[in-house]
Amino acid sequence: MISNRAIIIRICFILVGLVYIIRLFMLQVIDPSYKYYAENNTQRKITQYPSRGLIYDRNGKLLVSNQAVYDIMIVPREVVSFDTLEFSKALGLPDEEVVSMLTDVKKAVRANKISAYKPSVFYKQLSAEHFAHFQEKLHLFKGFYAQRRTVRKYEYPFAAHVLGYVAEINESMLKKDPYYSMGDYIGISGIENSYEQYLRGKKGARYVMVDVHGLEKGPMGGGRLDTAAVAGKNISVALDVELQKYGEELMKGKIGSIIAIEPSSGEILTMVSSPGYDPSLLVGRERNRNFPALSTDSLYPLLNRAIMSGYPPGSTFKTIMGLIGLQEGVISPSTSFPCNHGFHARGISVGCHSHSSPLSLAPSLANSCNAYYCFTLRSVLDNPAIGSPKIALEKWRTYLKNFGFGERLGSDFFNENRGFVPSSEYYDRIYNGSWGSLTVISLGIGQGELLVTPLQMANMTAAIANRGYFYTPHVIKEIEGDSIPSRFNEKHFTGIDAEHFEPIVHGMYLAVNGDAGATARIARIPGIEVCGKTGTAQNPHGKDHAIFIAFAPKEDPKIAIAVYVENAGFGASTAAPIASLMIERYLKESIDPSRKWLEDRILNLDLINERKQ
Repeated sequence: MISNRAIIIRICFILVGLVYIIRLFMLQVIDPSYKYYAENNTQRKITQYPSRGLIYDRNGKLLVSNQAVYDIMIVPREVVSFDTLEFSKALGLPDEEVVSMLTDVKKAVRANKISAYKPSVFYKQLSAEHFAHFQEKLHLFKGFYAQRRTVRKYEYPFAAHVLGYVAEINESMLKKDPYYSMGDYIGISGIENSYEQYLRGKKGARYVMVDVHGLEKGPMGGGRLDTAAVAGKNISVALDVELQKYGEELMKGKIGSIIAIEPSSGEILTMVSSPGYDPSLLVGRERNRNFPALSTDSLYPLLNRAIMSGYPPGSTFKTIMGLIGLQEGVISPSTSFPCNHGFHARGISVGCHSHSSPLSLAPSLANSCNAYYCFTLRSVLDNPAIGSPKIALEKWRTYLKNFGFGERLGSDFFNENRGFVPSSEYYDRIYNGSWGSLTVISLGIGQGELLVTPLQMANMTAAIANRGYFYTPHVIKEIEGDSIPSRFNEKHFTGIDAEHFEPIVHGMYLAVNGDAGATARIARIPGIEVCGKTGTAQNPHGKDHAIFIAFAPKEDPKIAIAVYVENAGFGASTAAPIASLMIERYLKESIDPSRKWLEDRILNLDLINERKQ
């Protein structure tokens, strides 16, 4: 028989064995730190970041390319004591800054914000020039290595609002797409954002053996585990960079925007928001300094006024009001209304400038008669065939929505403003259900509660140029190996019969090319039949805003344009000259010598400084 002492000894051995087994299990299965440490001493996974796709303009000119930068990575557990002064010199940083950065890494490890065993970014976006010097010293600093990546290079200092910018992803974005990891870069605005899935490419990985100093000793498994990065797709945009450049020059010293569209396709030829900024300011390490400065600038250069600002359409809206009146049958091209220096009824007055009276439809547009369109709105809303102004207003509102007002057009830009088109319900709330056509009479001349974006105005102009339809405005033209979104190829009809556009087009033609009463004669271009309409948007906070819409040529239009210049007064003063110069530059590639004086006046006009004085 086995003695009690032997049993006790066996139990002790078994218990000791169990302790060792449990401890080994904890080390190898439950606690992975030793595994990580062992692996990190022999191997390293290096993410291979793809180059983002290149961006070209409609004529094949390169707008956005890439340039190499290097992130200096750190594996905290591998770092040993080193000469921080030498390290600082190699990086080109003050020694105290490097010491502070190392302290931050230690704090992050203790707080479990980063792993002690896995690589984290220590210093971002070291330029290729500085990296060449640092690389010579890298072997002296165990636990550090470099990871190559690319950042954007903007070939022109223009079109920042269209192109957008790329920045490091944040935590909320990470939750939306598992493709990304902390430290990755993503398109934040403009087409860098809208076409991120095409531009970003696909990350790869390289597995390498490293020695005790962290130096690469060759690929693991002969490179069989490696996956190559796939470069992003190149895209072409509809933008004409030379026209964009010219537009930004014309808008220098002014607040506002220019939108030009090719009516036959909906392609955006130019999108200017002024003041703007050089897109290169938001690239690389300089972004951290420049972005706050741009964000706090009182002129809001980061704001894309072309798609985000809402303004009254002013007298440019008379074109739509005339079309609705024609479609509803309450006016005809020959219908005339009197103008006694404005519209007057039941104590309501809407003033107007001096011109011949009465006027029919086309001359009323050419002379921009307020009374004509007050009468027209009243005829639409008080139409006995409809039943009540409330029902008629909803029908009027439907026409506006068919033109793209009051809602996002669905362009390439995610941050479009909807604008505002008031409804019967809206007026019921304001006036307790007691209102009529005279209450809202200012809508007939594009004032009151009506708000539109410059993009919507350019789109409306394209619909008039096409005599009744438009394509959703878009800046994308081609995607390498893929198709552009199908929604950009669909026609949208306005609900206005094509025949009704002819008198409106004729009126816009007369506004530019008519007699002395025409409001936009300054927009005439030798050899080009321009059709346009001036507008002045009332501004309760200062001088009124100048507006002009136009398209050309009259037949088979190639360009439709909308220009807003804030605090510039009448549309003919600045907006009309800017639009006509843009049209001429696009269609003729140069400005006629007879109009050089006009170009010089606009280029030298600085409304921003004038307002400050």
